[in-house]
Amino acid sequence: MSTESLNRRYFLMSAGALSASKAFAAAKPGSGRVVGANDRINVAVIGTGGRGYYVAREFDKAGKGDSNAQIVGVCDVYQKRVNRGKETFKCDGTLDYREILNRSDVDAVIVATPDHWHATIALEAMDKGKDVYLEKPMCHTVDEARRLTETVKETKRVLQVGSQTTSGDQWAQARKVIGEGMLGKIIMSQGSYHRNSVEGEWNWPIDAGAGPDGKGENFIDWKMWLGPAQKRDWAKEMGQDRFFRFRKFWDYSGGIATDLYYHVVAPMNIVWGEPQFPHKVVSGGGIYSFDKLPEDPTKPDREVPDTFSLIGEYPKGHSLVLSASMANSQHIPGLIRGHGATLTMVEHGRFEGFSPFLTLKAEKSRGKFIVPELEDKFKGETEIKIPVKENNTMQAHVGNFLSCMRTRQKPQLDVETGARAQVLITMAVKSFREGKVMYFDEKTWKVSDKPTKA
Repeated sequence: MSTESLNRRYFLMSAGALSASKAFAAAKPGSGRVVGANDRINVAVIGTGGRGYYVAREFDKAGKGDSNAQIVGVCDVYQKRVNRGKETFKCDGTLDYREILNRSDVDAVIVATPDHWHATIALEAMDKGKDVYLEKPMCHTVDEARRLTETVKETKRVLQVGSQTTSGDQWAQARKVIGEGMLGKIIMSQGSYHRNSVEGEWNWPIDAGAGPDGKGENFIDWKMWLGPAQKRDWAKEMGQDRFFRFRKFWDYSGGIATDLYYHVVAPMNIVWGEPQFPHKVVSGGGIYSFDKLPEDPTKPDREVPDTFSLIGEYPKGHSLVLSASMANSQHIPGLIRGHGATLTMVEHGRFEGFSPFLTLKAEKSRGKFIVPELEDKFKGETEIKIPVKENNTMQAHVGNFLSCMRTRQKPQLDVETGARAQVLITMAVKSFREGKVMYFDEKTWKVSDKPTKA
């Protein structure tokens, strides 16, 4: 890809002008290879850090099983990670993702870079006819969510958002319960994601000697890594912290909201029966515990909060309440409250953890059902346990994506559902940073601190 083409993409990703939107819509999508039922799918991974390397190994595992796929290329801006990927998967490697996208033999890419690169690479990949497995969060801004949604429709590419918990059986079971009207009118959903460990709040190891001046495998292409983010000096602006601990900085992440809440909000949108945009979001929290780097107490630890909560309100008349902290590990049960009954999906609160059953409990007053028509549905019971099948959600999620590449069906966590989750958490970040209630206009995809006019 030429410098001019790359600059065009950056412009389209950052500009909110109508002219930019029209220019993007006019771009002709690339045509990818039609993958037959028995053809081997060639996959390349862009971003081979901890998460990307793990996901690539899961694809490799699925490919050696029934999915008939293989890893044919790896890319990272850190030469050490490129070398590891090349050795593990016996394939080519590069520091420049554009070389991956220009390969005609690549059918799909795994995008597992820091968040601020997700949409840029995914959009370019779809333009070139590649299907995309896009790690969560789906992107970094609301406008990027819109562009991804539009581009999937325009190019007819398959895009799976990589929140593997959505392939768990409990969400399918919960959606069935709600679809059968067992809760009555939904009024509130709640969930949490809590951790309490040094590693759990993104204090990942920093490789000594690695950086833009590093030799051999220690070289990091810092300018490429920054990409569409604000330009910063490695030596003067905590470059090592930003690179190895990027989720602590607003330029590249939304902290708790984008890293952890996505695993809660995405399943909720599946369970509700249809993805929904919030119309009003407010959030709060702060840096209450982790305010200094453990190895150097003279340096600030983070920009993002270590404790964070949000309330999202939806046009259909219900709310979503989420709680999280990196300094306390006690979860809140994940449940949905209806006027007639309550559905508890994860009693222990860990949305990525397995729960052997769902609990459906009727709402009663003086021994009678609050919603009389639910009495027949409960068949005389007040509480119902619904069994859940345990499965390997990661392999199920990867397998679903590879299957959809052949059938051209929507994957489990498609771009529309992913966008609804993204809008909520991105609005929450904006609410926190500006100290304001935020409102969303679904027609224009605009977020502001003023209520949307009817």
